[in-house]
Amino acid sequence: QVQLVESGGGLVQPGGSLRLSCVVSGFTLDYSAIGWFRQAPGKEREGISCISSIGGSTYYADSVKGRFTISRDNAKNTVYLQMNSLKPEDTAVYYCARRRTLCSAAMIAWPTFADTTWGQGTQVTVSS
Repeated sequence: QVQLVESGGGLVQPGGSLRLSCVVSGFTLDYSAIGWFRQAPGKEREGISCISSIGGSTYYADSVKGRFTISRDNAKNTVYLQMNSLKPEDTAVYYCARRRTLCSAAMIAWPTFADTTWGQGTQVTVSS
């Protein structure tokens, strides 16, 4: 059974940092892309970053480029999202997701595909 479990969310002040983790089980990272999405109240789910297991290609949305870094540890079956210089507008529930595909800007369409597997989400709140 495929499972993804996020952790690392919390409350942080503007300008602060958090590192989210996504532990995957039931499959290996070697044949998948893992993406990070976020959803703020009243807004659509936004694809912000992904990483391919083969080749390691990455993608970042303009809203997080230069502040967030995605990485993976295949030995630990874990994907990380390092978030720096956090802003109040980064406040959202953050989800990791998996598809059997390569990472690209097309990740923004993953929510429309039935074969996308989702984690349960972790809350990130940026506030003073």
